[in-house]
Amino acid sequence: MRGRLPRAREKGGAATGPSPVDRRKTGSKHHLITDGGGIPLKVITTAANVNDVTQTLALVDGVPPVAGRVGHPRKRPDALLGDKGYDSNPNRKELLRRGILPIISRKWQRDIQSLGKLRYVVEQTFALLHQFKRLAVRWERRLDLHDAFASLACALICWRGIRKR
Repeated sequence: MRGRLPRAREKGGAATGPSPVDRRKTGSKHHLITDGGGIPLKVITTAANVNDVTQTLALVDGVPPVAGRVGHPRKRPDALLGDKGYDSNPNRKELLRRGILPIISRKWQRDIQSLGKLRYVVEQTFALLHQFKRLAVRWERRLDLHDAFASLACALICWRGIRKR
């Protein structure tokens, strides 16, 4: 076993940091990438004070191969939609180098016209993910346990989404 486990009275744990809302409390944040139908493909847990833009490439790299037509499975999306929190020229260049079209609003410009309607799919998936109280309020100090519950919640959301189709 590497490292020591947190004691019962210790607060926090891995991937916790100062909350942007209440600085005296620590918290976590979920970063999520979904397909066009709202099925979660990858979720990452970080400290609450980590910027969204730093996790863009980690989310794209974490997308598993998607089965479909006969042949090579798709490993990357065609396009990536994001709000102003994901605006970064180095990330845009890296996404284009990988063959992914970045559709991300610029920080200094008005929002892309219909991006809010498309972004609603991700916000709805966040709402479904945080219906599980263990994820909305982080009780586990160990990050591996919290990530396991997040993966289980994503599997349940995926199963419910497929069952409805």
